[in-house]
Amino acid sequence: MVAGAPAAGQQSPRRKLVVGNWKMNGDGASNAALLAALKAAPGGEAEVSVCVPAPYLHDVSKALHGSSIHWGAQDCSSHESGAFTGEVSAAMLAEFGCCHVIVGHSERRAMHGESDRLVAEKAAAALAHGLVPIVCVGETLAERDGGKTEAVVGRQLGAAVDLLAKRIDGIVVAYEPVWAIGTGKTASPAEAQSVHAFLRKLLADAGAASRTLRILYGGSVKADNATQLFAEADIDGGLIGGASLKAADFIAICQAAG
Repeated sequence: MVAGAPAAGQQSPRRKLVVGNWKMNGDGASNAALLAALKAAPGGEAEVSVCVPAPYLHDVSKALHGSSIHWGAQDCSSHESGAFTGEVSAAMLAEFGCCHVIVGHSERRAMHGESDRLVAEKAAAALAHGLVPIVCVGETLAERDGGKTEAVVGRQLGAAVDLLAKRIDGIVVAYEPVWAIGTGKTASPAEAQSVHAFLRKLLADAGAASRTLRILYGGSVKADNATQLFAEADIDGGLIGGASLKAADFIAICQAAG
């Protein structure tokens, strides 16, 4: 993917963004093969990034240096430094040339008990070191069936809006309905668009530059549904899980974004 890309943190007005979340997957050989395939693929208009496990950041930064593909991490600490065994600070990620860092993924919220406030604090730490936090929000199936989608995602994003204030323009939002992550189920383009429009209005009402702030969709995005999803007015790209580990699938999704 050889198309030009803006410097870290810069956003052209609503340029599509596709981010691969490798989760806890990969090894040296398969990572190298995947990155080589991505670099060799024809470039498009979309911005592309991969968020990888922390032990691979050194190798990924070397492999992608000089390419148009950004790289990032899957989490960061809300703390600057100190006695926090196992944590990785935003400053450390910045040293590896990271552009993005995912915060508040539903797996972190559910498995590690991360609160809305903690997610907002992690986003603040990322911004303080020049990283672009990808703030994830999303409802469970029970919450969706209970008609609570807007209340849940509004509360989750609202915590970041309240803490970050004018800095909110520096984030990317990712709407990932929990019921669609890794399940094969996907919100229809219309369903996803409805939530994205709600989130954009929430941001606008809070004074954010909502017309340029990007909102991604995540949740079983595949090559065969990406074009329809990305065609919706308020869906600015995707946060891609399993499909980002397969070069042909991820490339097809990136190309669907433009």
